[in-house]
Amino acid sequence: MKTKLLALVLLASGTMFARSHVSIGVSIGGYGGGGYYVAAPPPPVVYYAPPRSPGPGYVFVQGYYYPVGNRYEYRRGYWTRPPHRNARWIAPRYERNRYFAGYWR
Repeated sequence: MKTKLLALVLLASGTMFARSHVSIGVSIGGYGGGGYYVAAPPPPVVYYAPPRSPGPGYVFVQGYYYPVGNRYEYRRGYWTRPPHRNARWIAPRYERNRYFAGYWR
C-alpha cells in the first residue's frame, strides 16, 4: 500500500514540473487567417515544369518556402487530389513581415 502511494505521489509530482505548450489560433473570415510575424522574406520561389500527372483529377501544388524557426525550408511541388470538387489551392505568401500559409479554397 505504501509503495503504491509513494509511486503515485512521485508520478504526480513529476508532472508538476513538465512544461506545457498551449497554442490558440483564430481565423476570422475563414480564408488564410491573419498570418504570423516573420522577420525576413523567403528566398525566391523555384519554378520548374511539373512532372507528369499520376492520373486524372490530380492538381500540381507548386513548391514553396515555409518558415521553421528563424529560417526557411523548401517544400517541393507535388501532385495531389483536391479535398473537394472545384477546390482551388491558394499558395502561401509573404506580405509586410507576415507569412500566410497556403490553403485549399
